[in-house]
Amino acid sequence: MDGLIYIIGRKRYIVRHLYTHALRYNTPMTKRYLHDLRALLSPAEHQMFKKLSSPKRIQDFLEALPQNFSSLGESIQNPRQVLRTKKAHCIEGAIMAAAALAYHGKEPLLLDLQSSAYDQDHVVTLFKQNGRWGAISKTNHPVLRWRDPVYKSVRELAMSYFHEYFWPDAGKRLGRKTLRTYSRPFSLCRYDPKRWWAPGEGGRGDLDWLAEELDGSPHYPIAGPAQFKYVRNATALEIKAMRLMGWKKPRK
Repeated sequence: MDGLIYIIGRKRYIVRHLYTHALRYNTPMTKRYLHDLRALLSPAEHQMFKKLSSPKRIQDFLEALPQNFSSLGESIQNPRQVLRTKKAHCIEGAIMAAAALAYHGKEPLLLDLQSSAYDQDHVVTLFKQNGRWGAISKTNHPVLRWRDPVYKSVRELAMSYFHEYFWPDAGKRLGRKTLRTYSRPFSLCRYDPKRWWAPGEGGRGDLDWLAEELDGSPHYPIAGPAQFKYVRNATALEIKAMRLMGWKKPRK
C-alpha cells in the first residue's frame, strides 16, 4: 500500500500520496450532476433548499436543528431522513450541508477530522469564497464549529481545530489533545446522488457505507508522533466551556 502509515493509539492512519488519487477523491461538479440531484427532491424539499442559498444560511439551519443523540452503532441518516426527523449529528449535518451546496451548483466537499482511538471523529463541510476556505459544522458544543472563509489552505483550516479538539471526560486522559489526521477534500460527486440523497426502500437507507469511504480516504497527519510529547493539555476553564451543550439529551 502506498503512502505513510502512522500508528497512534489503536488507530492505523494511512496517509496516501494525493497526486496518485486525485481523480478518485475529487470529482468536479457538473450540470448533469446538478440536474440528477434536483430531480430526486420533492416539492417541499425544493422549497427548503432554495432558502439555503449560502454557507451562512446553511449553518444557521444546522444550528436550529436539534441534536441527534443516537447511540453508538446506530445507522447514519440520509438527508431526506434528517429533514423528516428534524435532527442531526455531525456527519449527518455535514452531508446535509454538502447537499445544500450541491443544490446551488457548488461542489459538495466533506472534510474528515480523525481523532485518537478513544475519541470521536468529526466531519465538516468545506466551502470556498474569494479563494479562501471555510467550513460548515454541526456540533452540540462550543468547539469544532463553523469556520469563516479566511484560510488559505485546507490544512490551515484543519489545524484551526487542533487546540480545541480534546478529551473532556474525567480520568487520566482528561484534557488531552486528540486530533491526529485530516482528510483530503472528499467530494460527494464521486457517487450517483441516488446513493446518498435518499437511498433504499422508502428513502430509509442509511449512509454507513459513505462514512466508511470517507474514513478510508487519503488523510494527512497533523504532526509526527514524536511531536505530541510537547503538546499541552487543555485547562480546567477550557474543559468547563467545552461541556456546555446547545441541546440537552432527552431523558428516557
